[in-house]
Amino acid sequence: MLKALVEGIIYVAPEPVTVDAIAKCLDGETRERIKTTVEALVAEYDRPEHGICIRQVASGYKFSSKAEHHEVFRCFVKSLKPPIRLSKPALETLAVIAYRQPVTLPEIEEVRGVDCGGVTHTLMEKKLVVTAGRKNVVGRPVLYRTSRDFLIHFGLKDIGELPSLREFEELARQALGPELLLPHEG
Repeated sequence: MLKALVEGIIYVAPEPVTVDAIAKCLDGETRERIKTTVEALVAEYDRPEHGICIRQVASGYKFSSKAEHHEVFRCFVKSLKPPIRLSKPALETLAVIAYRQPVTLPEIEEVRGVDCGGVTHTLMEKKLVVTAGRKNVVGRPVLYRTSRDFLIHFGLKDIGELPSLREFEELARQALGPELLLPHEG
C-alpha cells in the first residue's frame, strides 16, 4: 500500500515532491521507509519496459518521460489538438445546455438573460455542443445538447455524472468561498 501511495503522490504533484513532503501526508510512516520506497520506484521505472521514469529534480522526485523516447513523444504531442479555452459566457452557456438539454436557443437566452447565438455557435465550432433535432412547437427551433467531445473534455462517462445543481453550488462555494451566497440564501 505504501508503494501505491508514494507513486500516486509523485504522480499528482505539480512540482518535484520531497521525501519530507510525502512523510507529512503519510502519518506513521518513517522518512527512511518512504525513502526506501521511492528508491524502489525509481529502480522499477528505470527498467526498459517503461516509457517514463521517476527523476530526482531539485531535491524532490518527479515523473518524466525517458530521453530515448523524446522524438516519438514530441511527434505525438505535436499531433494533439490545442486545449479548448472557454470564456465565462461560453462556460455559462455550456452549463445551461448541459443541465437543460435538449434545449433551444430562446430557452438558453431566457436563463442567461443575454443573446447566446454567437456563443452557442462557438461551442458548436469547438464540438462541445451539437444539434439534437427540432422542438415540436411553433417555429420548430433547433434543439442543442452536449456532444461526445464534451464528455471527453470534462472526463465524464455520461451526462449522468454531472454534479447535481445542489452539488455544483456546494463545489462553487468551496472553490470561491462563502461570498458566493445567492441573494435568496442570506
